[in-house]
Amino acid sequence: MTEVVEKESWKFPKDFWLANFMELCERAAYYGFFIVLTLYMTDIVGFTDIETGIIVGLFYGLLYLFPTFVGAYVDKIGFRKGLLIAFTLLTIGYFFLGVFLTKLPVVFFLFVLLVGASFIKPLITGTVAKTTTEKNRARGYSLFYWIVNIGAFSGKTFVPFIRQGLGLEYVNFFSAGMAFVALLFAYFFFDEPDKTSGSKSFKDTMRALKGILEKPRLWVLTLIITGFWLIQGQLYATMPKYVIRLLDETAKPEWLANVNPAVVVIFVVIVTQLMKKQKAVTSMLVGMLLMPLSALAMAMSQELEAITGTSISFFGMFDLHPLTVMMIVGIAIQGLAECFISPRFLEYFSFQAPKGEEGLYLGFSHLHSFLSAIIGFGLSGFLLTKYCPDPKTLPAGLTEIQRAAYYDDAHYIWYYFVAIGIVSAVSLLAFKIVTERIDKKAELNT
Repeated sequence: MTEVVEKESWKFPKDFWLANFMELCERAAYYGFFIVLTLYMTDIVGFTDIETGIIVGLFYGLLYLFPTFVGAYVDKIGFRKGLLIAFTLLTIGYFFLGVFLTKLPVVFFLFVLLVGASFIKPLITGTVAKTTTEKNRARGYSLFYWIVNIGAFSGKTFVPFIRQGLGLEYVNFFSAGMAFVALLFAYFFFDEPDKTSGSKSFKDTMRALKGILEKPRLWVLTLIITGFWLIQGQLYATMPKYVIRLLDETAKPEWLANVNPAVVVIFVVIVTQLMKKQKAVTSMLVGMLLMPLSALAMAMSQELEAITGTSISFFGMFDLHPLTVMMIVGIAIQGLAECFISPRFLEYFSFQAPKGEEGLYLGFSHLHSFLSAIIGFGLSGFLLTKYCPDPKTLPAGLTEIQRAAYYDDAHYIWYYFVAIGIVSAVSLLAFKIVTERIDKKAELNT
């Protein structure tokens, strides 16, 4: 009898497509909200740049830490109930951030958002895993990856029209609406995926964390890669305020941030294929060497403006300010660096895990984002205060020339990140040399 071989296909069950649609809504809501969050905190709520950096850094950092611990709880209550809890909290959090515009309520509803968002990652990725087979799982996750980026891209594309047309606080209502749409789909259409054995407990999660801390390679590499994400995080921490304060309120930093996912989607498969025969650390090193160049490009707008003036024409079709041009160049380099670093870091992390523990270990693979958020957003607050201050904090009655003088050294901000990128790249090179020597010595002794 001829054995029937299951062919790869793009046919997936209903809950797979529902999960991906809800992820698209959630990502549009989150990135539309997050790209302007620091502006909202200072311009609408009244926090200083430093206070904003600390609060948003904690919010963003914990957003990467909490899901690993929430995953164990999700397995107990079920995916459908978890989705209903998550999207209810997200809808409430976003909505009331648009209603209450004073400090204490804003911090409280940011925490509501944090809890709701912490459910999403294990729920949606878990649903994708449960609604695919070994044969079509790669295609399932590739679709999921594309939908994540489409959601992020679309949210940041629509938000400038809301911010400039209605007001910055109304962005929260857009995000609440997207979360509410996802909630309706979860309530009316989503069925509980089949339970599978092998769910992990909170105790298992803590055991995995202990195992990672006992592996010097993992936590040392995590600290080094934190330098990359610290620079990458400035897309949200520094860039929106920097662009608007140096240009004007008509600028669209949301669109500039979209350069990053666009570059990743276009080049990640190509770069992965080109580097597949190279060791993971070698690929990461290439990306890390690009990061100082990224920050340097962002710092060079004044030099370009001295050559071109305040407007650069592109084939007579449109004009861009030199600052916009150099931001696009710098963000594009960051996206390219991410193609070299992010997939291979996950690969390296998974290979260091004991067999059967890969999923648990990968739950902590975003520890670098937790660290980089707290450090990077905090640092951003101090740098903006020093070099690119909030216009509301400047003395009254300044002339335009006097006002502009406060921003003459704004580009110095990016030199700090050039330095961080260089230190990270040198550290990764040292890590590569040391670990390869240790491995070679171990091979000789066996």
